[in-house]
Amino acid sequence: MTVAHPDDRQPEAVRSLSALTAFGVMVLIGIIALTYLGLWQIHRREWKLRLIEQVDQRINAAPIIAPGTTGQGLAIISPDDAYRHVTAHGVFLHEDETFVHASTTLGSGYWVITPLRTDNGIILLVNRGFVPAAQRDPHCRAAGQIPGEVSITGLMRLTEPKGDLLRVNDPAGNRWYSRDVAAIAAAHHLTNVAPYFIDADGTSNPGGLPVGGLTVITFPNNHLLYAFTWFVLALMLAVGAFMSMYEQYRLRREIQRLR
Repeated sequence: MTVAHPDDRQPEAVRSLSALTAFGVMVLIGIIALTYLGLWQIHRREWKLRLIEQVDQRINAAPIIAPGTTGQGLAIISPDDAYRHVTAHGVFLHEDETFVHASTTLGSGYWVITPLRTDNGIILLVNRGFVPAAQRDPHCRAAGQIPGEVSITGLMRLTEPKGDLLRVNDPAGNRWYSRDVAAIAAAHHLTNVAPYFIDADGTSNPGGLPVGGLTVITFPNNHLLYAFTWFVLALMLAVGAFMSMYEQYRLRREIQRLR
Protein backbone atom coordinates (compact mmCIF):
# COMPACT_ATOMS: atom_id res chain seq x y z
CA MET A 1 0.00 0.00 0.00
CA THR A 2 1.30 3.43 -0.93
CA VAL A 3 1.24 6.08 1.80
CA ALA A 4 0.47 9.58 0.55
CA HIS A 5 3.13 12.12 1.35
CA PRO A 6 1.83 15.27 3.10
CA ASP A 7 3.04 17.34 0.13
CA ASP A 8 0.94 15.10 -2.18
CA ARG A 9 -2.21 15.24 -0.04
CA GLN A 10 -2.62 19.01 0.49
CA PRO A 11 0.32 21.05 -0.78
CA GLU A 12 -1.87 24.14 -0.94
CA ALA A 13 -2.27 24.05 2.87
CA VAL A 14 1.42 24.82 3.47
CA ARG A 15 2.11 28.52 3.03
CA SER A 16 5.44 30.12 2.23
CA LEU A 17 7.29 32.09 4.86
CA SER A 18 6.63 35.31 2.95
CA ALA A 19 2.88 34.57 2.87
CA LEU A 20 2.89 33.78 6.59
CA THR A 21 4.79 36.97 7.33
CA ALA A 22 2.32 39.06 5.32
CA PHE A 23 -0.58 37.28 7.04
CA GLY A 24 0.95 37.94 10.46
CA VAL A 25 1.47 41.63 9.69
CA MET A 26 -2.13 42.03 8.51
CA VAL A 27 -3.44 40.24 11.58
CA LEU A 28 -1.33 42.42 13.85
CA ILE A 29 -2.60 45.57 12.14
CA GLY A 30 -6.17 44.29 12.48
CA ILE A 31 -5.77 43.54 16.19
CA ILE A 32 -4.22 46.96 16.83
CA ALA A 33 -7.00 48.69 14.89
CA LEU A 34 -9.79 46.79 16.67
CA THR A 35 -8.20 47.39 20.06
CA TYR A 36 -7.85 51.09 19.27
CA LEU A 37 -11.54 51.27 18.34
CA GLY A 38 -12.44 49.61 21.63
CA LEU A 39 -10.29 52.04 23.63
CA TRP A 40 -11.78 54.95 21.65
CA GLN A 41 -15.27 53.81 22.64
CA ILE A 42 -14.18 53.72 26.29
CA HIS A 43 -12.95 57.30 25.88
CA ARG A 44 -16.25 58.27 24.21
CA ARG A 45 -18.18 56.73 27.08
CA GLU A 46 -16.27 58.82 29.61
CA TRP A 47 -16.93 61.94 27.48
CA LYS A 48 -20.64 61.07 27.22
CA LEU A 49 -20.97 60.60 30.99
CA ARG A 50 -19.35 64.00 31.57
CA LEU A 51 -21.70 65.56 28.99
CA ILE A 52 -24.77 64.05 30.65
CA GLU A 53 -23.62 65.34 34.03
CA GLN A 54 -22.95 68.84 32.64
CA VAL A 55 -26.32 69.04 30.86
CA ASP A 56 -28.09 67.85 33.99
CA GLN A 57 -26.39 70.63 35.96
CA ARG A 58 -27.39 73.26 33.35
CA ILE A 59 -31.01 72.14 33.25
CA ASN A 60 -31.40 72.21 37.02
CA ALA A 61 -29.48 75.44 37.59
CA ALA A 62 -31.30 78.70 38.27
CA PRO A 63 -32.17 80.47 34.99
CA ILE A 64 -29.77 83.11 33.73
CA ILE A 65 -30.52 86.06 31.46
CA ALA A 66 -30.54 84.84 27.86
CA PRO A 67 -27.19 85.72 26.23
CA GLY A 68 -27.27 88.81 24.03
CA THR A 69 -30.48 90.25 25.47
CA THR A 70 -28.70 92.86 27.55
CA GLY A 71 -26.15 95.40 26.35
CA GLN A 72 -25.17 95.71 22.70
CA GLY A 73 -24.47 93.11 20.04
CA LEU A 74 -25.40 89.50 19.49
CA ALA A 75 -24.19 86.75 21.77
CA ILE A 76 -21.36 84.44 20.76
CA ILE A 77 -22.23 80.93 21.82
CA SER A 78 -20.62 77.50 21.72
CA PRO A 79 -21.87 73.91 21.91
CA ASP A 80 -21.23 74.09 25.66
CA ASP A 81 -24.14 76.54 25.92
CA ALA A 82 -26.73 73.98 24.83
CA TYR A 83 -29.51 73.34 27.36
CA ARG A 84 -28.63 76.24 29.62
CA HIS A 85 -31.60 77.33 31.70
CA VAL A 86 -32.37 80.89 30.57
CA THR A 87 -34.99 83.59 30.89
CA ALA A 88 -35.87 86.53 28.65
CA HIS A 89 -38.31 89.44 28.46
CA GLY A 90 -39.87 91.04 25.42
CA VAL A 91 -42.82 91.15 23.07
CA PHE A 92 -43.90 88.26 20.86
CA LEU A 93 -44.12 88.92 17.12
CA HIS A 94 -47.02 86.56 16.54
CA GLU A 95 -47.41 87.60 12.92
CA ASP A 96 -44.04 85.96 12.20
CA GLU A 97 -44.78 82.53 13.66
CA THR A 98 -43.14 79.54 12.01
CA PHE A 99 -44.52 76.02 12.23
CA VAL A 100 -42.02 73.15 12.36
CA HIS A 101 -43.21 69.58 11.93
CA ALA A 102 -43.04 67.77 15.26
CA SER A 103 -43.64 64.28 16.63
CA THR A 104 -44.14 64.29 20.40
CA THR A 105 -45.64 62.29 23.23
CA LEU A 106 -48.85 64.23 22.49
CA GLY A 107 -48.88 63.08 18.88
CA SER A 108 -47.93 64.64 15.57
CA GLY A 109 -48.30 68.33 14.90
CA TYR A 110 -46.12 71.41 14.94
CA TRP A 111 -43.71 73.37 17.09
CA VAL A 112 -44.77 77.01 17.21
CA ILE A 113 -41.63 79.14 16.75
CA THR A 114 -42.35 82.77 17.63
CA PRO A 115 -39.86 85.66 17.53
CA LEU A 116 -39.50 87.56 20.80
CA ARG A 117 -38.27 91.15 20.47
CA THR A 118 -36.30 91.93 23.63
CA ASP A 119 -35.80 95.30 25.31
CA ASN A 120 -32.47 95.90 23.57
CA GLY A 121 -33.85 95.11 20.10
CA ILE A 122 -32.39 91.60 19.82
CA ILE A 123 -34.80 88.97 18.56
CA LEU A 124 -34.93 85.51 20.08
CA LEU A 125 -36.70 82.63 18.38
CA VAL A 126 -38.81 80.90 21.00
CA ASN A 127 -40.22 77.44 20.58
CA ARG A 128 -43.39 78.14 22.55
CA GLY A 129 -44.41 74.50 22.34
CA PHE A 130 -46.54 71.97 20.52
CA VAL A 131 -49.89 72.34 18.78
CA PRO A 132 -51.84 69.58 17.00
CA ALA A 133 -52.30 70.04 13.27
CA ALA A 134 -55.94 71.00 13.80
CA GLN A 135 -54.87 73.93 16.01
CA ARG A 136 -52.10 75.23 13.81
CA ASP A 137 -54.17 78.25 12.76
CA PRO A 138 -53.67 81.02 15.36
CA HIS A 139 -57.41 81.78 15.24
CA CYS A 140 -58.04 78.34 16.78
CA ARG A 141 -55.93 79.27 19.82
CA ALA A 142 -56.42 83.02 20.06
CA ALA A 143 -56.14 83.04 23.86
CA GLY A 144 -52.55 81.83 23.59
CA GLN A 145 -51.48 84.72 21.37
CA ILE A 146 -50.30 86.77 24.34
CA PRO A 147 -50.00 90.52 23.65
CA GLY A 148 -47.61 93.00 25.26
CA GLU A 149 -44.61 92.36 27.50
CA VAL A 150 -43.97 88.76 28.47
CA SER A 151 -41.36 86.79 30.37
CA ILE A 152 -40.33 83.36 29.18
CA THR A 153 -38.13 80.71 30.73
CA GLY A 154 -36.74 77.67 29.03
CA LEU A 155 -33.73 75.84 27.68
CA MET A 156 -31.21 77.33 25.29
CA ARG A 157 -30.92 75.23 22.13
CA LEU A 158 -28.47 75.27 19.25
CA THR A 159 -29.72 75.89 15.74
CA GLU A 160 -30.70 72.88 13.62
CA PRO A 161 -29.57 73.74 10.08
CA LYS A 162 -31.09 72.48 6.81
CA GLY A 163 -33.64 69.93 8.08
CA ASP A 164 -33.85 66.48 9.57
CA LEU A 165 -32.26 63.24 8.37
CA LEU A 166 -34.90 62.53 5.74
CA ARG A 167 -36.40 65.90 4.84
CA VAL A 168 -34.90 69.25 3.90
CA ASN A 169 -36.44 72.53 4.98
CA ASP A 170 -38.32 74.32 2.20
CA PRO A 171 -38.55 78.01 3.20
CA ALA A 172 -40.18 79.00 -0.10
CA GLY A 173 -42.93 76.45 0.45
CA ASN A 174 -43.11 77.23 4.18
CA ARG A 175 -42.37 73.63 5.07
CA TRP A 176 -40.06 73.24 8.04
CA TYR A 177 -38.63 70.08 9.56
CA SER A 178 -35.99 71.54 11.85
CA ARG A 179 -35.46 74.73 13.80
CA ASP A 180 -32.91 76.41 11.57
CA VAL A 181 -32.49 79.84 13.18
CA ALA A 182 -30.79 81.59 10.26
CA ALA A 183 -33.19 80.22 7.65
CA ILE A 184 -36.29 81.05 9.69
CA ALA A 185 -35.00 84.57 10.35
CA ALA A 186 -34.29 85.08 6.65
CA ALA A 187 -37.72 83.76 5.64
CA HIS A 188 -39.38 86.41 7.84
CA HIS A 189 -36.86 89.15 7.02
CA LEU A 190 -35.82 89.41 10.67
CA THR A 191 -32.57 91.08 11.70
CA ASN A 192 -30.54 91.12 14.92
CA VAL A 193 -31.57 87.54 15.60
CA ALA A 194 -29.69 85.61 18.30
CA PRO A 195 -27.90 82.50 16.92
CA TYR A 196 -29.89 80.09 19.10
CA PHE A 197 -33.48 79.41 20.04
CA ILE A 198 -35.22 78.74 23.35
CA ASP A 199 -37.46 75.80 24.16
CA ALA A 200 -40.10 77.28 26.48
CA ASP A 201 -40.75 75.43 29.72
CA GLY A 202 -44.02 73.87 30.78
CA THR A 203 -45.59 77.09 32.07
CA SER A 204 -49.20 76.90 30.87
CA ASN A 205 -50.27 79.30 28.12
CA PRO A 206 -53.75 80.85 28.15
CA GLY A 207 -56.14 78.44 26.49
CA GLY A 208 -53.65 75.58 26.97
CA LEU A 209 -51.83 76.02 23.65
CA PRO A 210 -49.05 75.83 22.68
CA VAL A 211 -47.90 73.13 25.11
CA GLY A 212 -44.36 73.82 26.29
CA GLY A 213 -41.93 71.80 28.36
CA LEU A 214 -41.70 68.91 25.89
CA THR A 215 -37.96 69.10 25.31
CA VAL A 216 -36.59 65.59 25.01
CA ILE A 217 -33.07 65.29 26.36
CA THR A 218 -31.52 61.95 25.55
CA PHE A 219 -27.90 61.02 25.01
CA PRO A 220 -27.62 57.39 23.86
CA ASN A 221 -24.78 55.78 25.74
CA ASN A 222 -24.01 52.43 24.12
CA HIS A 223 -20.28 52.96 24.06
CA LEU A 224 -19.54 50.18 26.53
CA LEU A 225 -21.34 47.69 24.28
CA TYR A 226 -19.46 49.00 21.26
CA ALA A 227 -16.15 48.73 23.12
CA PHE A 228 -16.94 45.14 24.14
CA THR A 229 -17.77 44.30 20.51
CA TRP A 230 -14.46 45.68 19.20
CA PHE A 231 -12.46 43.91 21.93
CA VAL A 232 -14.22 40.60 21.23
CA LEU A 233 -13.51 40.97 17.51
CA ALA A 234 -9.84 41.63 18.30
CA LEU A 235 -9.74 38.53 20.50
CA MET A 236 -11.46 36.40 17.84
CA LEU A 237 -8.99 37.60 15.23
CA ALA A 238 -6.07 36.82 17.54
CA VAL A 239 -7.41 33.32 18.33
CA GLY A 240 -8.16 32.62 14.67
CA ALA A 241 -4.69 33.76 13.63
CA PHE A 242 -3.07 31.66 16.36
CA MET A 243 -4.97 28.54 15.26
CA SER A 244 -4.03 29.17 11.62
CA MET A 245 -0.36 29.70 12.46
CA TYR A 246 -0.34 26.65 14.73
CA GLU A 247 -1.79 24.56 11.90
CA GLN A 248 1.02 25.76 9.62
CA TYR A 249 3.54 24.84 12.31
CA ARG A 250 2.00 21.37 12.72
CA LEU A 251 2.01 20.72 8.95
CA ARG A 252 5.63 21.73 8.62
CA ARG A 253 6.64 19.50 11.54
CA GLU A 254 4.76 16.58 9.96
CA ILE A 255 6.46 17.14 6.60
CA GLN A 256 9.89 17.27 8.26
CA ARG A 257 9.15 14.08 10.19
CA LEU A 258 8.14 12.13 7.06
CA ARG A 259 11.13 13.22 4.99
